Amino acid sequence: MNLVVDELNPNTRCVRLSGRLDLKGSGEIDLRFTSLTATDAKDILVDMSGVDFLASIGMRMLLTCAKAKSARGAQMVLFGMQPMVKEALDTAGISSLMPTFADEGSALEGLKA
Repeated sequence: MNLVVDELNPNTRCVRLSGRLDLKGSGEIDLRFTSLTATDAKDILVDMSGVDFLASIGMRMLLTCAKAKSARGAQMVLFGMQPMVKEALDTAGISSLMPTFADEGSALEGLKA
């Protein structure tokens, strides 16, 4: 699992993920992802376009960090999911708990709304 961070502006960070967000992949990035997403009041965009598999442990990591972000008065949104990943999120009901968008531009607009 690979994780790359872009500071989009002083209040917004984009975390770009690629690989399999399964038990092994989640374990590889969990601590770094959590420290980048859950520990401050910046809004977070998570680029999921490079994630080709999403297991329940990956969903748990995303939800836990989104809840921590919300408690700090900020948001975490997902964008760019591949069809199989989007289907997994929809089936698990995650997309009703955490905003999802087709691309980075619409995710940025969603944060402003």
